[in-house]
Amino acid sequence: MFDFHVVSGKTARRVIGRSRSRIVDQVRDTYLTHDLGDSVNPNSYFLRFPDKPDSRIIALPAYLGGEHSVAGIKWIASFPANIERSVPRASAVLLLNDYETGYPFACLEAAQISAARTAASAVLAAETLHGSRTARRLLVIGAGIIARNILEFFTDRDWQLDEVLVHDRDPRYAESLAEHVSGVLGHRASVATDRDKAIAQADLVVLATTAGDPYITRPGTFAPGQVVLNISLRDIDPEIIVGACNILDDIDHCLTANTSPHLAEQKFGHREFINGTLADVIRGRRKVATDRPVIFSPFGLGVLDLAVGAFVHRAALEANEATAIEGFFGETTRW
Repeated sequence: MFDFHVVSGKTARRVIGRSRSRIVDQVRDTYLTHDLGDSVNPNSYFLRFPDKPDSRIIALPAYLGGEHSVAGIKWIASFPANIERSVPRASAVLLLNDYETGYPFACLEAAQISAARTAASAVLAAETLHGSRTARRLLVIGAGIIARNILEFFTDRDWQLDEVLVHDRDPRYAESLAEHVSGVLGHRASVATDRDKAIAQADLVVLATTAGDPYITRPGTFAPGQVVLNISLRDIDPEIIVGACNILDDIDHCLTANTSPHLAEQKFGHREFINGTLADVIRGRRKVATDRPVIFSPFGLGVLDLAVGAFVHRAALEANEATAIEGFFGETTRW
């Protein structure tokens, strides 16, 4: 009951590296558990700073039932200016709490957890909405850590990709990711300097930027049937959103914080452009339109962090890779 372990980022990345396909399955099960109502996922709390308007630290508390029965909170900082110093934008920790007693039992470095649950969610959506694990061209816009993780998950799920195109406003990052894709992941990859041309060539588009405002604004940018994974959430103009088939992970959560769907709701005053959730599609309650682009916008649910974090914690314990903190609790009896 009073055991407490720490799982470092290096350990988490090792566990994730050998378990990516299983993590996608964990995320799928978590979406379905959440869909059944066996979870508690309050709104995220955003800590913002007057002199750093683009930076924030977010608290994501949650409870996940089902096979997990675990509570916890992720505390994740997003400081986009970090990338100018070649430092990752995001840093995070995850605390896991025992549901029976409320006692915390683990602290995990959670930038790896967050990237993994984001990547697993993206790949699950691609498989569900695209309908296969084959794509002629996959375009990634934004060549950071999230994009790299997404492509690693695509690879470990045995996707057949004829070509991966990479676009970033900084060509150096695009070149580095393209080299990783071709040299490590084994896919043909190239840098796409013309963003709009690359979008027109792609079957799948992954948006993984740090954009705070929409920059994809031209009507008709995305083609009917094209699947767009709107991972960074704020890249797409509301006019494009309302003309698409929109699938979200959780409607109420996604329609907050000035995401592209939220901006569309504010501009047009309704939610009729939302076609359903990913769980709706998985369960067969909603069909994916073929006469419009299909845009998946995941807000990123805390229950996903719990599922992936609990998975990593168990795997680290089994492999003797977690660090026990002896005497972490100062008092273990009332008297």
